[in-house]
Amino acid sequence: MAEDDRDRMPFLLLLPNLVTIAGMCLGLTSIRFTMVGEFQTAVILVLLAGLIDGMDGLIARRLRATSEFGAELDSLSDFLCFAVAPGLLVYRFALGEAHALGWVFVLVFAAAGCLRLARFNVTRGEDGAGKTHFTGVPAPAGAMLALLPVYLTLSGIFDVRDAPVLTAAWLGIAGVLMISRVPTISPKAMRVPRWGVGAMLMGTVIVVGLVFSRFWVLMVVLDLIYVATLIPAIWKGRRSLLR
Repeated sequence: MAEDDRDRMPFLLLLPNLVTIAGMCLGLTSIRFTMVGEFQTAVILVLLAGLIDGMDGLIARRLRATSEFGAELDSLSDFLCFAVAPGLLVYRFALGEAHALGWVFVLVFAAAGCLRLARFNVTRGEDGAGKTHFTGVPAPAGAMLALLPVYLTLSGIFDVRDAPVLTAAWLGIAGVLMISRVPTISPKAMRVPRWGVGAMLMGTVIVVGLVFSRFWVLMVVLDLIYVATLIPAIWKGRRSLLR
């Protein structure tokens, strides 16, 4: 084999990492728009980063291009996109008037995201590829929960800027859920009965319609539905929530 051939890597093996880098760029750009007060754009970029986060691992598995490098890169990108960017966004949007209290909860949320990802890195090989539950709320879902106050304001339901203390407390709760021992269901464990296929298809139509008509209301509803799925697990494991 020629020397040049040995020094080259197939493009398909690089593709998952390129997708991860694209997601990281979205998270960093979200911070840029947060700094200039373009909050709607900043939120949408975080949401897009969440979609990309679900794609890079899938692409890597399909192409058989998984690697330790890619896994570590993904965690670093997740920390920026789903711990730092949402925390800064919520602070700039609603917590500036809360001063030190608001910033403390931003730090709590970011630290929780960091701890969550560090724990995932250490334990990701223990349960195998087919595990049906996560331990705690995954970082992308934690980011979506943290952004609930922003969704509420942009939808016109309630202006959280009038209640910065409650917003700060919610940010802390989202952080605690990420580092908790609450078992949250993995998409791999989801099973749809045959009678539910029609309902799922109709629900998809409704969701698509809301995306183009009442997008922020849709995000509020999705967040509340997710919280509702967590309540039974939180109640059952309330004594060992942070063990």
